[in-house]
Amino acid sequence: MASFSASLASLVGQGEAHLCSEASAQLLGARLHLDTVAPFLALREAALSAGFTLGIASAYRSFDRQLSIWNRKASGGLAVLDSNAQPIDIATLSDRDLVFAILRWSALPGGSRHHWGTDMDVYDAATTPEGYEVQLIPAEVDAGGMHAALHGWLDARIAAGTSFGFYRPYDVDRGGVAPERWHLSYAPIATVFARTLTPELLRETIAGAAMLLKDVVLEHLDEIHARFVANVSEPAT
Repeated sequence: MASFSASLASLVGQGEAHLCSEASAQLLGARLHLDTVAPFLALREAALSAGFTLGIASAYRSFDRQLSIWNRKASGGLAVLDSNAQPIDIATLSDRDLVFAILRWSALPGGSRHHWGTDMDVYDAATTPEGYEVQLIPAEVDAGGMHAALHGWLDARIAAGTSFGFYRPYDVDRGGVAPERWHLSYAPIATVFARTLTPELLRETIAGAAMLLKDVVLEHLDEIHARFVANVSEPAT
């Protein structure tokens, strides 16, 4: 595994110096970048005042955790989904097509915005039935879905510039990552991380990892970075 400075290690999910305290993590129910805690709490309070209970389904994710997700998808242990969130028979795919199919819904290890602690997948705990496991799929957030009202409220706050710095990096389909309405990003910090994450740094990070389909990923890494890592919406200024 590559050896980086603390800041670069945090960028690719191999360091945790940028994360909040354990006490803050317990309050949030997730680990976030230490400078994302206060704005998220402000957003959560505003949501509560509007009748929503803003929960975090997933926030910080280490390189090793993202690698586990990747390898399980590459080996058939987890479902690989098409653009309609339906399972694909991966036996019908070439190695290159499998890599790009995984990337449609799952980030490249080292290239996940969840490594930064600035990004999180959110839901409305108040409208989630008891015992239901949030799946983070379009049916939950689209019109008529259990979390649709929360996301309508978030849309309005983001459009009005009153979302405390949070926005949706995967708001529409740009031909890379599938639209993820549940995914919020804290723009003031995430944009700095995004500018720093280069294909060269990703290559160095991945080269030493026990990653399935690694040779295919490295062969197409420039395209992967352009299409699936850097290809996100720009926050409003």
